Formats: sequence, structure tokens, C-alpha cells
Amino acid sequence: MKKKIFFTIIGLLLIAGAIIGVKALQIMSLIKMGESFEMPPETVVIEEAESKSLTTSFQSVGSVEAAKGVMVTSEVAGKVVSILFQSGAEVKAGEPLVQIDKSIEEAQLRSAQSTAELSRLNQERIRGLRKTSVVSQSDMENAEAQAKDSTARVDQLAWIVEKRTIRAPFTGRIGIRQIQEGQFLNPGDPIVSLQALDPVYINFSLPQQRLGDLTVGMKVKITTDALPDRIFEGTLTAIEPAVNVSTRNVSLQATLQNPDGALRQGMFVAVFVLVPGTFERIVIPSTAIIFAPYGDSVFVVSEVVSKKGTRLEAQQKFVRLGQREGDFVAIEEGLSAGERIVTIGGFKLRNGAHIVAGERNLPSSSAQPTPAEK
Repeated sequence: MKKKIFFTIIGLLLIAGAIIGVKALQIMSLIKMGESFEMPPETVVIEEAESKSLTTSFQSVGSVEAAKGVMVTSEVAGKVVSILFQSGAEVKAGEPLVQIDKSIEEAQLRSAQSTAELSRLNQERIRGLRKTSVVSQSDMENAEAQAKDSTARVDQLAWIVEKRTIRAPFTGRIGIRQIQEGQFLNPGDPIVSLQALDPVYINFSLPQQRLGDLTVGMKVKITTDALPDRIFEGTLTAIEPAVNVSTRNVSLQATLQNPDGALRQGMFVAVFVLVPGTFERIVIPSTAIIFAPYGDSVFVVSEVVSKKGTRLEAQQKFVRLGQREGDFVAIEEGLSAGERIVTIGGFKLRNGAHIVAGERNLPSSSAQPTPAEK
């Protein structure tokens, strides 16, 4: 019995030893594989950091204001007989827009003209009689006053008849009409918007700290998301003499030519006030920046010699950012011209990562950037 137990224990120990040996061999094999294992390279886009001449600018947002813009209204009351314009059309100064019923006023005008003519003839007759002292001086003065009153009445009715035809006060583009034929208009009722869109004003503001750098005549560039492919150029034409006590901002106005009417009244725009002179900075695509609370960085590419030959590695490098230039960022510190950096794919890298260069599918940093905030 004791022998059976002894041999059973020996057998179990041999089996356990065999299992332990097999597992030990497997672990040693895995360790060797781990030591020789290398992460596959990440495919990224690589570009050289370039130095460019940049223009300092002050950035703001503003709105478009037409050089001339009014809501056309009626000055007299009456029924609309005809509408003489089409919504959205271009009109010339003095062009008739709306005809209000004027039949009663024209009849009153004819009556007043007859009365005025009679008063004139009576004045001439009394003036002739006065020379022979047949009538008194007061009779002649009374006749002259009646003639002047009749003439004034004619002028008044002629003005009313003229105002029954509502005309465009200036050349511009008509909006959407707000009246219908047969409608009764009261003085001041809105009829249609009229805007003269060439030139246009851009109203915006900047902090009071910029006042010392601003002068009338500085160049201004305008962009808008409604027309993303266009840049409008104008001139700073007015600086408000007072600073807003609530915001401590100073109001500014620029003037732009707008011959095709692309900019419309009330449109939201981004404004860049260009400061004369240029400066040199390293400019890289904004996609190359790794933003983090502890600091912004980029991955700089370097060649490393390994057992398998020369390969590319990415090393993280912290930088200090400057002004933004559209899709690009100026670098104040941390990079030198000619250094190769990862511009696309940096978010998936770690320090010392093995990389290979792929094809670029974003705009090159050689593209001319647009001005941005100082």
C-alpha cells in the first residue's frame, strides 16, 4: 500500500515537472519574441518648416452697412393704384416705384390754378387803377396778398400731386415689396427696402489698446463664410473719437468697393486691419500642432541608425505659437527653418515612434496665408 502511494506521488511530481518545463520553455520563447518584436511604422505626412514674411494684423468681426440704405415710405395717404417695380430689381434715382391715386388732388390743383389766374388778373387790374388813384393802397395790397395766397395754394397742391408718385431717392437695389395694389397707405407705411451697395461700410471694433497703432488710411481685408473663396480689400476711413465705457472698445469703420454687390447689408464678416511692415517667422500647418494643457508641441522627424538600417523616428518638441495665418500657425520659439515635422498623423504618435512618409492631401504650407490676429 505504501509503495502504491509512493509511486503515485512520484508520477504526479513527474507530470507537474513536465508541465512546468513546457510552460517555462513557452515563456522563454515569448520573452525572446518580445525582445525582437518591433511596432510597425506609422504612416504620416512630413514637411519642412519654412520661414516666411508675415504681415501683422488686428482681427475683429463686423457687419456690412450699405453706403445708402432706406425703407421707402409714403409721405401722403392714399390708395395704391399701381406698383411700378419688381422685387429685387435695380432702380435708378428718380425712377417711379408706386403710383397712389391722385384724381382728387389733380382736380383740386386745376381749381386752384383757375383761382390763381383770376387773382393775378385782378391784381393787374387794381394795380392799373391805383395809378389813377381810383382805388386805395389797401385795396391794391389786398389784391396782391390774394394773388400770393392763390399761388401758394397751387404750389402746395402741385407738391401733393407729385408725392402721389413715389420715386426712388437714389440708385440701388430694391428688396421685397411689402404692399399690394389697392392697399390704402398711411404716411410712414413701409413700401420696400432700397440699398445702394457700392461702396459699402464695414462697422467693427477693437480693444482700446490698439488705438496707438490705428490710423485712418490703413488697409483692411474682409472675408465672409458666405463667400469663402474671396478676399475683399478696403481702407480704414473712420475711428470713433470716444471709447465705449462698457466694453472699452473703440468703434471703427472701413470702406470697400463692392461693384458686383456681393456684400449685402447686415452680412457678418471677419475683419483684418493690416499694420504696415513685415516680419519673418517659421510657418507650419495647424494640423501639425499637438495641443495639450501642459504645452503645445510638434513631432520633429530625425534619421536613426538601427540594426536593420536607417529609419525615421518622431521626437516630440515643445513650441510657442504665434499668430494664426488662416490654416497655418506662426512659431515664435521651438523650431528652426529646414527642420522636418509631421504635419498629418501626429496625434497617433509617441516619442521615438518609427514612422514612414506618406502622401500629403492637405494644402501645402507654401500657400499664401491670409492675415490673422496679432
